[in-house]
Amino acid sequence: MARSTNMAGGRLVERLHARLAARRASETGFVAPPEPRIMGSFARGRQLIAGQFQFAGFTVEAKETSIWSLPIPDPQLDADLHGFLWLDDLAAVGDPRARTRAQGWSWEWLDLYGTGRGPGWRPDLTGRRLMRWINHSTLLLTGRDRAASDRYFAALAHQARYLMRRWRSAPAGRPRIEALTGLLHAVLALRGFEPQIPSVIEALGTEAARIIDAEGAIPSRNPEELLEIFTLLTWATAAISEAGRSPHPDHLAALERISHVLRALRHADGGLARFHGGGRGTEGRLDQALAQAPGRATTAPGLAMGFARLAAGRTTVIVDCAAPPKGRTSENAHASTLAFELTSGRRPVIVSCGSGVGFGQDWQRAGRATPSHSTAMLRGISSSRLGARGRHAGLMTEVPGLVWAQQETDVEGLRLVAGHDGYERTHGLIHGRELRLTLDGRTLIGEDTLGAMSAADRARLDAVFAKSRQEMTVEVRFHLHPDVDATLDLGGTAVSMALKSGEIWILRPTGGTESMLLGTSAYLESGRPRPRPTRQVILTGIIRDYACHIGWTLAKAQDTPTTIRDTAPASDGK
Repeated sequence: MARSTNMAGGRLVERLHARLAARRASETGFVAPPEPRIMGSFARGRQLIAGQFQFAGFTVEAKETSIWSLPIPDPQLDADLHGFLWLDDLAAVGDPRARTRAQGWSWEWLDLYGTGRGPGWRPDLTGRRLMRWINHSTLLLTGRDRAASDRYFAALAHQARYLMRRWRSAPAGRPRIEALTGLLHAVLALRGFEPQIPSVIEALGTEAARIIDAEGAIPSRNPEELLEIFTLLTWATAAISEAGRSPHPDHLAALERISHVLRALRHADGGLARFHGGGRGTEGRLDQALAQAPGRATTAPGLAMGFARLAAGRTTVIVDCAAPPKGRTSENAHASTLAFELTSGRRPVIVSCGSGVGFGQDWQRAGRATPSHSTAMLRGISSSRLGARGRHAGLMTEVPGLVWAQQETDVEGLRLVAGHDGYERTHGLIHGRELRLTLDGRTLIGEDTLGAMSAADRARLDAVFAKSRQEMTVEVRFHLHPDVDATLDLGGTAVSMALKSGEIWILRPTGGTESMLLGTSAYLESGRPRPRPTRQVILTGIIRDYACHIGWTLAKAQDTPTTIRDTAPASDGK
């Protein structure tokens, strides 16, 4: 109740400032025609023109319905609509029908919300909206009369003045960077705002230095959020340079630090590792942003934002080797410690289920639990736990206190030894994971151990056994990408995985496994109306003599070529 009251109070404050910002005279035009640099999806643009709406995991088909008349079953839908990301998709089509939709819905927004009403008056959404209105000005103004043009520029000036008053109220991180980047685009583009340019450039540099730590990481440990911040800062750099000015040194330094981390979190197919609420990123955005990054194109050594990367041949393996964040930054954090993802060439093989945001509360909570990640666990128990009620509801409240990782390279390949104590306090168990990727990238050898290492841990485990009087089962899960065609093979002793590239990978248990199951799973990705069905392999073992060791190998079949010409498009691109 307190949280909803605070949110309502915050909305009233934002509306008050939005109305106060409308009282000054409006500017009348651009300093110079803006260069469009944001483009969306042609396919989604065609769907919007046809009256097919897909936002926040909801799909509505209504050909004669305005975008502002859609039912709002989830607050995220408000953000998707009022942030005007859909304008990118209409701009990607760019024909007269797209222009009619873009202009009609934008001016309808002015009629309904332009005076400062509605959920769109939030600093981050206003910054997002300003960038789209400025970048797609040609689409919005072509064929419009002088009165409509004056109203458009008055609305831009109104929103810019609102952001000058309120950007500091945006939460630190991506929301504040988005608010400042939108404000920067406005003061650079609009006549009459030139005196504000130096202070906005400095504010953006200061905020970038504040939220990006010395290693190039952010508190949420969400790779896609880091990419979005990086993209915003890259767009800001281009806008500042085109205006004949220089970005703040802290701005450029933050970009360089982030670029080293993002290269470490990039799979061989150009997508990001999907951890802590993040997806793979918009198709091509990571490589485009990295191409514009300042400094040398190097990858962060050691752990990057808590992730380890093993890369050889066509194969990349990215492992979460740190505890999830806690507190306010953990709203989307996952219990994924020691989970890994593997990509071969352009094809994801082993994945995480992903973020359930947009698919309802049940999917969101399930996606954050350890069973939705490719790692070892005690059956039915996550390695980190969420708060169930009160002010901690939905936040990570219990995470491993100690996580360690060591990487090395020798003549046999790349080796990672890691562990965490997420089960020690409750069960007296430590999870250790060893991964070895051969130098040709054709074989990943793994061993997972859950064991009681000290006398105190054994006593705690004995107490748990005495209370439950049941065997304690360990599961090692391997979630497969939906494009992987998996079948039990060799009399049920292996799983064959056929990729669309023609590669065949074989998963075999090598010791300690009581059973192997090829079961169902789900692949959660934003922009789709529902989760995609997929498969997972589960190896199970039993804790005996205070430990359970499960070994396994994941290797390309012997007849798989060393190199493959993979030209078929990936099915999960956005």
